[in-house]
Amino acid sequence: MARRPKQPIQLPFQSTVGDVWTPDRSGHHQPAAIGSHVRARPVGPVIVLEVTGRLSDVLEDLDRAVRLALGGEPRGVACDLSNVTEVSTPGALRALALNGRHPRDWPGVPLAMAGLGQRGGETLGLKPMGGHLMVTSSLRQALSMVLQASLPAAHSLQLAPHPTAPRASRDFVSRTLLDMRLSRHIPAACLVVSELVTNAMTHTGSDIDVTVSEHRQAIRIAVRDHGPDLPVERTGSTSAEQGRGLSLVAGVSSAWGVLPHSDGGKVVWAVINASPRATRTTRRRRTVPTVRREGRTSSSTDKTRTSRPNH
Repeated sequence: MARRPKQPIQLPFQSTVGDVWTPDRSGHHQPAAIGSHVRARPVGPVIVLEVTGRLSDVLEDLDRAVRLALGGEPRGVACDLSNVTEVSTPGALRALALNGRHPRDWPGVPLAMAGLGQRGGETLGLKPMGGHLMVTSSLRQALSMVLQASLPAAHSLQLAPHPTAPRASRDFVSRTLLDMRLSRHIPAACLVVSELVTNAMTHTGSDIDVTVSEHRQAIRIAVRDHGPDLPVERTGSTSAEQGRGLSLVAGVSSAWGVLPHSDGGKVVWAVINASPRATRTTRRRRTVPTVRREGRTSSSTDKTRTSRPNH
């Protein structure tokens, strides 16, 4: 079990997102194109996304680039928007602010937007979900803020695709949450990791990487495999075994989703709210979970969204 260092400035760049960049003869990584508007490069433990073009044209490529970067679990992601034009196009900043769902649902990995100018930056911060983003005037400032953000406590385990993998993942999660003094969340976390590992083992047959992290009263469980197929949640007949595990995951988590990985695989993740208030609410009320778009969950008795930590 590996523990990440607590001093973010001293972190070596270990994110597997770096596999996207091919080193040249001198050993330096060259920026990689993601779509026609975004180029990505590592700066220490942070992924920098250099964006060029009209804002309304770059949104799709930028969203994909952010998700690809997050799939490698970097220290943070900084988007350099200084070469983006037509920022004032109606609806463009509102659409850009939707990227705030990534740090909202992926706690502990800040996402910064840099170089929009004072007016554009202020407007972005006021948009729905814009408050989850770090908005700065320059890339240098964005990198500084990302590296100064608090680092989540994270533990990792690699498993072979063996029938004992789900049990080993449950034991690992139980020990980790006991060490974090979050034992009350062990049942939900074990259900999540068991379902995700079983799904990865059954459908990919590849090695599996499990990561458990905690940041500002949010527990994130991430399971990475090397298979290209995306998991599908079934909402039909309860007799259908395939995909039913994801409905269970959605029922006990505040958010879940899938991120692409640079090696062609994927990371399936879920977040469990570890705040004392959430625990008391869960004990008082039995809810029937239903599925919402983007992997968000709601219930038939409680329609209030759980707030996410800001960075």
